[in-house]
Order: sequence, then C-alpha cells, then structure tokens
Amino acid sequence: MPNIKYLVSRMVNMDFKSMNDRIKKISKITNKSRLSIFKDIVHCAIKFGAGYADYDLFEMYNLTEEERDTYITRGRNNELIKKYNNPEKDHLFRNKVEFNTLFKDFINREFIEVNTSKKEDVLKFMKKHQTFMAKPVLGTCGKGIEKINIKDYSNIDEIYDYLTAPNMNFELEELIIQDQDVSKIYADSINTVRIVTILDDDNIPHVICAYFRIGNGKYVDNFNSGGMVAPVNEETGEVIDKAIDKQKNLYEIHPITKTKIKGFKFKNWDEALNLVKKASKVVKDMRYIGWDICFSNKGVTLVEGNEYPGHDIYQLPEHTPNKIGIWPKFTKAYQKTKK
Repeated sequence: MPNIKYLVSRMVNMDFKSMNDRIKKISKITNKSRLSIFKDIVHCAIKFGAGYADYDLFEMYNLTEEERDTYITRGRNNELIKKYNNPEKDHLFRNKVEFNTLFKDFINREFIEVNTSKKEDVLKFMKKHQTFMAKPVLGTCGKGIEKINIKDYSNIDEIYDYLTAPNMNFELEELIIQDQDVSKIYADSINTVRIVTILDDDNIPHVICAYFRIGNGKYVDNFNSGGMVAPVNEETGEVIDKAIDKQKNLYEIHPITKTKIKGFKFKNWDEALNLVKKASKVVKDMRYIGWDICFSNKGVTLVEGNEYPGHDIYQLPEHTPNKIGIWPKFTKAYQKTKK
C-alpha cells in the first residue's frame, strides 16, 4: 500500500482546478457522475498510488482492478526511487558536468563548462567544434538546450559573451553525429532510446523496458518538449508499435521525414544493453535509472542518466491494447532485491 504520508503531501500540493477539469472531461467520456469519478480516483490513489493525472493518462476508468494493478503509478515510482536511490547522490545525474565527468568512458564526446573554464579554453573548444550543443548545466526535459553554429554569429567573442551573460550557466558538448539509419527517421535532433535499469542487491542489473524518443520539429526528442515516443522490445531492439506525442497523435511514419517508425530495428542492440548494464554499476547507491542512449557514428553513446525516471511514457493506452501495464516487469526485479 502506498505511503500515507506521501498521499497526504500530494493532497496538500494538489492542483484542485486541474483535477476538477479532468473529472469533468472523464465524466463526459464515461457518462458517470463527477462524485463517483472522484471516489474512484481516491480509491486508486490509496490502493495503487495513482494520482488524478495517472487516472486520466492511463484511462484507469476503463480498467478492472486486476488491470489497474499492473500499472506503475507515480506513487509506485516514488517508492522505487526511495528504495533504490540515495538522494544525496542526485546531483551526480542532475548536473551535466558532473555526470559527463563521472561517465566519461560512456559518452564518446568532448565537453566543457563555460563559467568555470578559462576563456581561451572555451574559445578553443568552439573553434574545434564549429557546431555544438549548449546545455544548461542544471536543465531538465530538454529545456534551454541550443544548437549553436559559429557561422551564425559575427565573431566567436559574440557567442562567448552570450554564453557568459548574467544568470547563464552552460555546458558545451561536441555534436553527436547519429547513425545514418536513425537519422533518416528524424535528423534535426538526436533520437535517443530510454532504457530503464534496476540494480539488485547482488549487483546484477535488470533491464526493465526501452522506449524510442524521436524529435518532431525541434532539436530535442523529449516527450514533454514536442517529441514522440514508441515502445521498443528490450530484448531485440525492435520498435514494436507506433509513436505517440503528448497530444496522443499516433505516427506509424514520421510526419516530417515520411520514414517508417514501427518495425525499425536498432543495430548493435546488444552493445546498447551492455553499456547501460555497465553504467548502472558506476554509482552503487543509485540503482534505479532511466538511461538515454543514442546510436552514433562512434557507436552506442550515453547521452544522460535520469535519477528520477518518469513513469508516464511506458504504458500509454495506445501502447497497451491488452490493458496490461509494465508493473510486473518492475516487481520481477523488485523480488530480486527483497531481503
């Protein structure tokens, strides 16, 4: 059963207007009273750790109790994070410079922090990599990331002045050149695969699930920043369903490139699995991580690790026609760590 303190804290910080709007929407869809829907939301919160956003997103109003119990919810996700991850080590994943330094053997690219480096070193980096990515050191969800080409500026000092302006804190990264086959699907962003792992008490990594994240009109592939996502068979590396965006539009082919998404199979998938398994052992008390990897011209490359893996993209209704979520995959690994 979910932690009662957690449920109380969620109630204190709840956006009641948003919840009420969702209840109204669900009431129109189901022809059920708002009161009955509210009661069911409370029931799902207590029994399954599902917030009202989970209830709406996973369409739990269409699920039986048995089906609901197969979904990883926000509450369950938080319990996993509490069990497996040491919050004192979160900064190793949230700070891009710290992360890249710690996982330098996995990232296959050069990087430099602007504010803590000498100007001549930053200029040297920019001259070597005339197109590069500028990322907020503490940014999330792809927000604030820029692709900079020095040809777009009058001189290199102009770029430096922009990067060092007040309240700016950028890390610069060598541009990743992704595999040609992946690039055909969408070339303007690095299309990553999110692979979730859990490291059990015997130091054995378990690959839970994998999802292909694809850009759609922007330089980033994040689902919450305009991208789309499609499930991948974690054993074979094949995309097994259509991609979906946050507006629930489905895409069997990419709307811009007209390249087929469903059925695409990643080369060197075993290499990708070996990479995340090795990476999962680097920080022993951060054992539940969502790894974003890409297939580049240098091989499989680690882009970043997420110490707070989201749970929303893994079991959307459009990807779960049998109405079975992926919680059983988590519980299988969870049993390995119970003592």
